Amino acid sequence: MNQRAQIRMLQDGRRLHLHDGPIDLIVEAYGAPREIEAAYRSAGERFATVLDELCEELSFLRRPCSSEAAWPRGAVARRMMAAVVPYAAEYFITPMAAVAGAVAEEILAATVAAAELSRAYVNDGGDIALYLSADEEFVVGMAERPDRPSLLGTTTVHAADPVRGVATSGWRGRSFSLGIADAVTVLVDRAAAADAAATIIANAVDLPGHPAIVRVSACELAPDSDLGNRPVTQAVGELTLEEVNQALGAGARTAELLLRMGLIRSAALSLQGTIRVVGEIGESRRIATPVRERGLVNA
Repeated sequence: MNQRAQIRMLQDGRRLHLHDGPIDLIVEAYGAPREIEAAYRSAGERFATVLDELCEELSFLRRPCSSEAAWPRGAVARRMMAAVVPYAAEYFITPMAAVAGAVAEEILAATVAAAELSRAYVNDGGDIALYLSADEEFVVGMAERPDRPSLLGTTTVHAADPVRGVATSGWRGRSFSLGIADAVTVLVDRAAAADAAATIIANAVDLPGHPAIVRVSACELAPDSDLGNRPVTQAVGELTLEEVNQALGAGARTAELLLRMGLIRSAALSLQGTIRVVGEIGESRRIATPVRERGLVNA
């Protein structure tokens, strides 16, 4: 029995907070009180097993992904693997690139399976899994910089849209990045897939060799990092507008490739106050419209 997991309601009485080691989730479900109670109970029960499950296969999950590799056994680990396999032939990526989104997906599945809900979400540090019943919607707010409360915009995800996953990556976030994006937010059909795609695009926003960019070997900062000795971004000095556009252009080209491949629905890339948007989630609805107010769910 896992004695580490902390499972409690937040002060607002609406949201459930789940914490275990590096995993920190916010769950919110909408429906009748009895249904919400059942949903939260199920979420807590599944959550208590997740970290131990992942730790059993951690050495495998930290290895670079290969399309020929054997698959992991655990449900969350298999979600991670499925999310990163499409990138294995062309990019360096490990299953850990999709861990937050995969955990959010797994807990959402447990939440929804246990109750009749109108909508629900699980937010794992900005990587979000969404559930929407017919005619429901969520307004999603996207961070301009993950390290401080600021939004680059919002988008509304409707039940009729295929999007059910939102993820954000960048050098200012909680995970290491090979690129210099302040934030890249991606909308995809599943949260684990969004997590992997955001990582790939954020890595592509870059100015290799630029003297204003400070990089340190990942293993110097975290000896067990899945990135090994690859240089990860630790600071980005002031760039010219031309340099910002050059870096964003590299990331946008990668996002456009992933869009053509069907791996993303939309992406918003942010660097030093400049934003680039790729793709749409509806006939005329772009991923983000610059705003200065908070949405219902923040990535």
